[in-house]
Amino acid sequence: MTDQTYQPTLSQLRAFVSIAEYRHFGTAATRLGVSQPTLSQGLAALEHGLGLRLIERSTRRVLVTAAGKRLLPQAIATLEAADRFMASASGDGLGGTLRLGIIPTVAPYVLPRLLPALRERVPALIPQVIEDRTAHLLDGLRTGLLDVALLALPTATHGLLEIPLYTEEFVLVTPRGHALAGRRDLAPAALESLPLLLLDEGHCLRDQTLELCRGAEVHPAAVGDTRATSLTTVVQCVAGGLGLTLIPEMAVASETARGTLDTAHFAVPAPGRTLGLVFRASTARRDDFTRLADIIREHRPAGATA
Repeated sequence: MTDQTYQPTLSQLRAFVSIAEYRHFGTAATRLGVSQPTLSQGLAALEHGLGLRLIERSTRRVLVTAAGKRLLPQAIATLEAADRFMASASGDGLGGTLRLGIIPTVAPYVLPRLLPALRERVPALIPQVIEDRTAHLLDGLRTGLLDVALLALPTATHGLLEIPLYTEEFVLVTPRGHALAGRRDLAPAALESLPLLLLDEGHCLRDQTLELCRGAEVHPAAVGDTRATSLTTVVQCVAGGLGLTLIPEMAVASETARGTLDTAHFAVPAPGRTLGLVFRASTARRDDFTRLADIIREHRPAGATA
């Protein structure tokens, strides 16, 4: 039974949220910069004060209980409010910890320009980057384990808001000397019967490529059991003669830098995708995310169009 006079401390709430996020006491303690006994004591004090078990711990795994799942979003919201309070006191609304989710087909091409810009423009901000697939990031947003995510739009997810940032075209990557290499007038119909390599299940770029093929009523050739979880691996498979692939414009310069590949572009209007920031509709940081969106637009990678 909850002690009605009990008031949890921010450190106790941070212990709970960190353990729930990382599902590992050692990792959670390291992230918070405290010892593992201190972390465990903070969680124990919170559970004792609430009269609830929030975390189940065994020798092999850490689980969040039903009560923990119910209270986790409110604990995160409380910490967000405290971080925003301190950031406001320092004179910069966009400050404190920001847990930024980002999909793998965007992170390597956006972060090299974005992170230095954030350090310069908002030094009070402490970004924590979480790279993962779209479905996992959306789940993190819904449960409060992420503050905001950079994703392909639309997500069409209830309770989340979106700020469009920019669009980028898809580019066909081919082995050197391929018959389509160098073309700038491709129609989606040109994908018919091509051995098209795709990212593994769960990557939004895979879904977008398949949707493009369905919309154009084309049927790429089967490419066997080749599966990859990164654009770099897919592109190297193309270089090795296993097939062709579609990649976003922002990835072209870095992924084809070795000079062993050619590219082909679609005629206008070229197929592509829109990227944007996604966050909870209930957040108190909407103004912060609007400012973050402006910074991302200003430092967008080559090939992205506002």
